[in-house]
Amino acid sequence: MNVDFDASLIARYGESAPRYTSYPPATQFHGQFGAEDLSRALAGRPAGQAWSLYVHVPFCESVCYYCACNKTVTKHHERAEPYVTRVARELQLLSPAIGARPPLDQLHWGGGTPTFLSHDEMRVLMCAIAERFALRPDDTGEYSIEIDPRHAPDATLALLRTLGFNRLSLGVQDFDPAVQRAINREQSFALVRHVAQTARSLGFRSLSVDLIYGLPRQTRDSFARTLERLLEISPDRVSLFNYAHLPQRFKPQRRIDASAIPDGLTKMAILSGTVEALMAAGYVYIGLDHFAKADDELSRAQRERTLARNFQGYSTRGHLDVLGVGASAVSRIGDVYSQNAWDLKEYEDLVDQGKLPVRRGFELSADDALRREVINDLLCHMECDVAALEARHALRFATYFSSELAHLESFVQDGLVEVNDQKIVVTPRGQMLVRAICAVFDRYLPVVDRRLFSRVV
Repeated sequence: MNVDFDASLIARYGESAPRYTSYPPATQFHGQFGAEDLSRALAGRPAGQAWSLYVHVPFCESVCYYCACNKTVTKHHERAEPYVTRVARELQLLSPAIGARPPLDQLHWGGGTPTFLSHDEMRVLMCAIAERFALRPDDTGEYSIEIDPRHAPDATLALLRTLGFNRLSLGVQDFDPAVQRAINREQSFALVRHVAQTARSLGFRSLSVDLIYGLPRQTRDSFARTLERLLEISPDRVSLFNYAHLPQRFKPQRRIDASAIPDGLTKMAILSGTVEALMAAGYVYIGLDHFAKADDELSRAQRERTLARNFQGYSTRGHLDVLGVGASAVSRIGDVYSQNAWDLKEYEDLVDQGKLPVRRGFELSADDALRREVINDLLCHMECDVAALEARHALRFATYFSSELAHLESFVQDGLVEVNDQKIVVTPRGQMLVRAICAVFDRYLPVVDRRLFSRVV
């Protein structure tokens, strides 16, 4: 995909909107949804189908000030073993509903810092997973884990490869020392490069790196130097997130000096320079904040129109139902979303009582499912096949979405989208604003406080 970066249009349309890792967004999940609703969704699923499994490990040794994730900051590693035991117990509670060891095509450990776990705890957790699912023995499964380079010695990387992980996601954010000090995440370029080189030597087939723009002390020049170093590592995928400063919601962000955060023009300059540098280096713009090499599975999935969105971002296996285990983990089974208790004690207490630790969720209506399809197509393929959607759902798009199409008219006039009876196509000029375009089809957004979401750009 080509991207036409237009700062004036970004300033006009770049208001806050959901990231649409789900539709409806998680702000619509509600507490009337409980464990029995999840059980019913699981019972209605055909036996033997492959799964995607997400495991949330909430522990971190230190807090990164920008972080908005569900985490428990502690240096007491002995807290991990009881948690692993409970995750194994949750899998046991789910086992009757998921059946006898269905195939596991996709696995992701996130957090938090999954490598907070000891080597023995990692083995125990993987054994608990293997007891409930049939792991792919030939490396064809997509098994990934998030890595803090500060807690990933060579022996840990070797163990992860032995356990079956074949993808690593490295949290970098920025290589500039002043920025790292401002966000309380100091890690040298040499360390990150060593982790990347070691992972490749061990046979990990994909390496992803997370960056954040808009952090305190960042300048266009400083971030350009970060990009030079990033390209030296040459990751297969790059995620470029926009920092959302929401100290009223996320307590660690109150430690950030707001006066040091770059202004809007500087952030746009950083973003445009980054997009230009990555695409000049041969990366494909996937959408939102994701880039991948042309031969990466993510790029191929987009070309083959099998790309989808889930709570881990863009997914090459979006057709899979997702089972989330651990505190705050989200499951998606067909037209049902289910989220576990966020609070660690509440999660542990429910599991100890032999109950599925569901805290809230959402069951989609036919209208929700239709809108999810439209939004997913726009986010993943930068177009919606109107004719195909009409045939599948036996409706007339122009009638069903008449108010949305009227709202899109300003986007059309500004050259961000093209609309006809057959397709809605996001133009190169509109691709950086695709979240804003998707928001037009979000029927919940008008009644939600937009300050809950980050800005589109």
